[in-house]
Parts: sequence; C-alpha cells; structure tokens
Amino acid sequence: MNLRIPLIELRRSVAPWAGAVVLVAALAFLHLIPGAWAQDSTLWTAQWTSMALWTRYLLVFLWPIAVGLGALQGLRDHRSAMAELLTSTPRPARHRAVLLAGTTAFALVSAFTLLVLVGAVRVLAGGASFTHLGWLPISLVAALALAAGAALGMGVARTLPSVLTPPVLALSAFLFVNFLRQVQSSDHVLPTSAAPNALSLLSPPVADVRDTLLTLSFPVHLGQTLWLLGMAATGLALLTVTRPRARLLALTPLLAGGALALLVLPADPRDTYVVDRAAAAQVCDGPVCVTAARQARLGTLAGPGKEALRLLRGSLGDRAPVALRETTVPRAISGTPERPRDSVLLDFSDRMIGQTESGRLTRALVGQGLVPLCRPRSTIESGTHEEAAAQAVATAWVFGEEPRPIEGTMLSTTDQEDLIRPVWKRFAALPRDEQRERIGAAHAAAVACSGDPLALLNGGGTR
Repeated sequence: MNLRIPLIELRRSVAPWAGAVVLVAALAFLHLIPGAWAQDSTLWTAQWTSMALWTRYLLVFLWPIAVGLGALQGLRDHRSAMAELLTSTPRPARHRAVLLAGTTAFALVSAFTLLVLVGAVRVLAGGASFTHLGWLPISLVAALALAAGAALGMGVARTLPSVLTPPVLALSAFLFVNFLRQVQSSDHVLPTSAAPNALSLLSPPVADVRDTLLTLSFPVHLGQTLWLLGMAATGLALLTVTRPRARLLALTPLLAGGALALLVLPADPRDTYVVDRAAAAQVCDGPVCVTAARQARLGTLAGPGKEALRLLRGSLGDRAPVALRETTVPRAISGTPERPRDSVLLDFSDRMIGQTESGRLTRALVGQGLVPLCRPRSTIESGTHEEAAAQAVATAWVFGEEPRPIEGTMLSTTDQEDLIRPVWKRFAALPRDEQRERIGAAHAAAVACSGDPLALLNGGGTR
C-alpha cells in the first residue's frame, strides 16, 4: 500500500487527536492526582512490573475513551454523506476498513507506547537494578485492548450511524469496565470483583497495585488476547458488511473469542495474580536478604541490618532472630503476615522500613525484631497504637534512652505518648533481669500474634 494514503488518513481523521487525548489524560492522571501509584513501594516508576500494571490500570478510563473516539471515527462517512458514493467505487470495502481502523489503532498504540517509554525512562532513572521482560505482556495486551476497543467502536458506529452512538458507547464501555472491575478486597489476598473471576478478566484494566512482587499469570494473558482479537475482528467485519444477516454473522468472532477466553481465564483469583519468581528470588549479604526486585536497597540495608541482629542477640539471647529477609508471601489487607521465629521480616510498604534513613533504620529493625507487627503498617494500613508503643518501649530499652513515638506513619504520636508514658515509668523502675523477662514475654507474644505485648511490658496490668 502506498504510504501516502495512510499519512493523508492520519491528517484528516481524529486518529492523532485520539492518541493525544490518551497520552495527555494518562500522564495528567499519574502526575497530578495523588494515589497509590505515586507513593512508597508501589510507585508507578519504582519497578518494571509496577510500571506496566499501573499504566494498564489506567485503562479503566482510557479504554472507554478509545471506544468512544473509535465510534466518532466510524461516523465520518455518514457525516460527510459519502457512504453510497464509496460503495460504488471499485476499491474493496475491506481495504477502506483496514485503513480506517489501522490509522486509529496506530495512533492509540503509539500514544500508549510513549506512555510506557516515559515510565521506562523514569524506572531507569530511579536506579532499578532488576531488569526483566516479564512486564512486557502486560503492556502488549493493554495496547491491543485500545486498538480492539477503537475497532469495535468504529464498527458499531458504522452499523448504528447516529450522533448519540459515540457517547453511548463510551458510557457503556465505562459501565462495563467498572462493573467487572477488580478491586483489592480486605477479605482476600488477591483482587476480586463482584462478578466471577473469569468474567471479570474480560475487562481490560487490572486491579490497583498493592504488591510489587505479583504479576499476571500466563492464562490471563492468553485468555485476554483471544477475547480482544475477537473484538477487533468483529469491529473490522462490521466496518465492511452492510446486510443485516452479515452484521449478525460479524458478531461471531466476538462471541467465539469471549467463549474461548472464559475457558482459558482462571476461575480462582489466586491463579490470576502469581508471585514473580525471578523478582522474588533472594539476594543476600550475609544474614540480610532482599528480593531481586529490590537488590538496590541491599547496600544501605546490610550494615544497619547486621547491627540490628547483633543488638537483638544481646537482648533476646538464643531466642533472637538470626536473619533479616524481605517477605514474599502475599497476604490480605490487614491480614497477619507470616510469622517466622528465626527471621526479622522486611516489609518495604512500612514507611519505617522503606523510607527511614540509614541512621534510624537500625532502630526500626530492632523494633520490628523485638515486637513483630501482627497488624501491618503501610499506606493503606495503620497498624495499632499499642504495637507502636510496645516497639517504642522495647527499642528504648535496647538503646538505653527515653522512648520516642514512631513517626512517619498514620498513627498519632500523641496517642502513642499517652500509652508509652505510664508503661515506661513502671518498666524503667524494674530490675534489669525482670525487664529482660518482660521483653522476652512481649517478643514471644508478638511472634505468636497472641496476647498484648504492651500489656506484658506493663506487667499484665491495666494501662
């Protein structure tokens, strides 16, 4: 095909505007609207997989836009009153359909590719040391979703040529996406939807990113690709046929793709998002281990980690943990983390671990080793004031200083002080041996996630 024709098509269609709208809307959302994509360990530019998932997450509104703009493009011949003239030309209808859909798809895919490139440059600039291509299928399916949505919108608009078709299609796509939208449930480890899991995966967006070690499984990629290819084929078919029976037959690829996708897509959410084994592989410096995805943090963590283990050994004796390692086990929101007795777990979503400077990191690690959290702290979980107070008291005892409230979390320092003050007054007045016994009892209760460590530090009395 002569390249001059596609270039003319690009200049005289809404395709460049469609790409510009998608790119500008996505960048504005990521940079101007606060959210989990702009915070802490799940920052959209922190790692390759999180970048791919967050840009794919944007399809919750980008995909309806693509469907609506595709429908607007599909009305062009009707608006110009050229439909009958074009049918009388010797050029096959499928050629015009491919050209019309191809230019719009090219613009949308190019815009999404630029968005991914912006994210890739930011990831590289941020010093991400773990490089892999496991994120690429996530972005490729997203690009296919935009192209397929636009093609379907064009085909429906050609079949139902009305000024109301683009807004109605865009609204319908938005409702479809949000009805099937996956969200993070507090009762489940992985994202869930109001609809059955396989049906919810027909929606192009993904759930918001809560664990950067999770990625989509291969059956999800395969099933969604089949569904989207069927959607694109139906859109192209609707662009070329004119008879009612032929239009009904044009729905066959969409229905067949949906049926095959439902057979392939996992029914269990736990088979939807899986731990990326390469990213979760342990990289160690002696007893201090992090995942490969965060091996860049190992250099600043190793020194404070080893010092924390030494201090814990002196405080807890034989019961002290002998290693620090990053947790790789998925858990529900507010769910109890894994409870190893021989290791201090590192959770980088806890700001005391993920954002603490080297000088304060040793204190944070000692506190986590003495009183492991049963109720985690993160950007969406606050933990409890009692556990924070118990960590403050235990850490102060190890360092031989006055306790200080834990700052930088959603917990109120005033409420912590109200709990710390009376407990520390009683605790500090005890003989050293009895203090050590209470520290050991609080540690055992925290590891087992039973009892109240702060009450045990207080002698079991009412605070």
